[in-house]
Amino acid sequence: MDRTIPINDFPKMTLLGDTSNFDTEINLQDENNGVFTYEFSINSNTAVSPSSITLRWRIPFINVKGVWTSTSLHDKRQQYDWELEHLESRVSVDAPVVTAFGHNDQNVITFACADSINKIEMNALLREEDNHLYCHLSLFTERHPAITNYKTLIRVDTRNIHFSESLQDITKWWETFDILQPALVPDLARTPLYSTWYNFHQALDEKILLEECRQAIKMGYGLIILDDGWQTMDENRGYDYCGDWQAERIPNMPDFVQSIHDIGMKVGLWFSVPFCGVKSKAYQRFKGKFLTENHRWAPVFDPRYPEVRAYLIDTYKNALVDYNLDAFKLDFIDDFQVYPETILTKEDGRDYANVNEAVDRLMTDVMQTLRAIKPNIAIEFRQKYIGPTMRKFGNMFRAFDCPNDAVSNRIRITDIKLLCGNTAVHSDMLTWHKDETVELAAFQVLNAMWGVPQMSILLGSAKEEHLNMVNFYNNYWLKNATIFLDGKFTPSNPLANYPVLKSQKDQHTIVGIFDESILQLSLSKQTDVLNAKMSEDVVIRNTGASGDFEILIQDCQGNLQTKEQKQLPQGLFELVVPISGIIQITRLG
Repeated sequence: MDRTIPINDFPKMTLLGDTSNFDTEINLQDENNGVFTYEFSINSNTAVSPSSITLRWRIPFINVKGVWTSTSLHDKRQQYDWELEHLESRVSVDAPVVTAFGHNDQNVITFACADSINKIEMNALLREEDNHLYCHLSLFTERHPAITNYKTLIRVDTRNIHFSESLQDITKWWETFDILQPALVPDLARTPLYSTWYNFHQALDEKILLEECRQAIKMGYGLIILDDGWQTMDENRGYDYCGDWQAERIPNMPDFVQSIHDIGMKVGLWFSVPFCGVKSKAYQRFKGKFLTENHRWAPVFDPRYPEVRAYLIDTYKNALVDYNLDAFKLDFIDDFQVYPETILTKEDGRDYANVNEAVDRLMTDVMQTLRAIKPNIAIEFRQKYIGPTMRKFGNMFRAFDCPNDAVSNRIRITDIKLLCGNTAVHSDMLTWHKDETVELAAFQVLNAMWGVPQMSILLGSAKEEHLNMVNFYNNYWLKNATIFLDGKFTPSNPLANYPVLKSQKDQHTIVGIFDESILQLSLSKQTDVLNAKMSEDVVIRNTGASGDFEILIQDCQGNLQTKEQKQLPQGLFELVVPISGIIQITRLG
């Protein structure tokens, strides 16, 4: 960053970069109670490939604790203007929004872009020379096809509200655009599911799977995702055989799917959308029609070719019809990108020059085709492809892979949930060592409660106490799913990995406590506290009225520990609950 260039104080913006080939404008369109909307546009008489253009402004660095982005995970610290790691957003990666939050979890500034197709870089950086926060939004930071015009909107929120509210309002803003209307979310997308990945990997076994389904449905799992391995006999965890999508390991897939349907579960299949393995027949067929052949896993299809899009669309359509599927897990979409060798022109059979626009076209056509056959089809996408454009296509957004990592699962679920609106957020698949204590295995479950639970342990060989725990909390989740998924969601202290999560709906509050903390609560008609920490002491500061309450305390297997009526005061009080247990406090009268 050139520190000799003066940067405007917000709400003015400074325009940086080579704009000599374009007429460039940034205009304040609207200001309403601290929310500013700008229109940025460029125009030229001749088509030119644009260079990077940056909008930058500064605000005083006052009460700033950290910076939130959609996949910052553990690292929500404040960055400095000599650091070079920025949020990178495009059609299939992240979301174009940044929030600087204060020490009291309040929004300091949240800014977002309406363009969720093209690559954008964003950040909010401290400059030590003047103790100001320098915000920037950079366009055209990757090679871009020649254009004559471009227009987008930028929204800046400076309201003194909880940071989660400012992010949720950004999601509502994106939803106002016709081209960003979210997909229908069927009940199946909100149903706990059983995944084969962590417990089988590629070594799927039909007989064992059917037995697992018979047990899973009794525990509340309504959908099974057959992950990588159904299409190949190879078990090397690679992608050399992706691309043909013939059910080699389960050769009679229609009958197998029907057997699962007869048990009462729905069925989805995994596909790695962009990969065309070098050992597949498709690799020879589409030679020369890849974005790259130098990917570490497999060549990447070029969706700018109509025949590539048609092949992928037909692959999923045929699987849906031939196997009578209910869901798809469409993976690795973020690997559609501009590679060093990618030529950005509309020629040689390509009907798009822009890779990101072609991805949008591909996924639009895929979804239209599938939904014309089965309108309620469930589609899972994995973090990082959880931005506003991807909400048009997927209705299940899953936390990025974090096996046996309860804390990362909680963070990832929360980060997705803040931007996904009514799209169903899913946990990463739950797994743990077979000899783990039941209380610590329950940590995996409790940290995932604010998303739809996905399970990936072998139920048939699990300890009875583990099954009791899963069954108890699955029943609790199913009973309270609308609170977890639809209630007013308030996460606390993002820089400390969200040690307290709260959802509230219809006078019922559910709180998860994941670290030693005093819970600040106004006790509702019913208040449930999930004790996902390594102590039995739960300290609550009741900010509401005192009164008579029924207190029900259970351990993580549902065994009753305490049931009593008690007067609880306004202010501090302490309850004892087993590790990974639950307190349910019901106001009487």
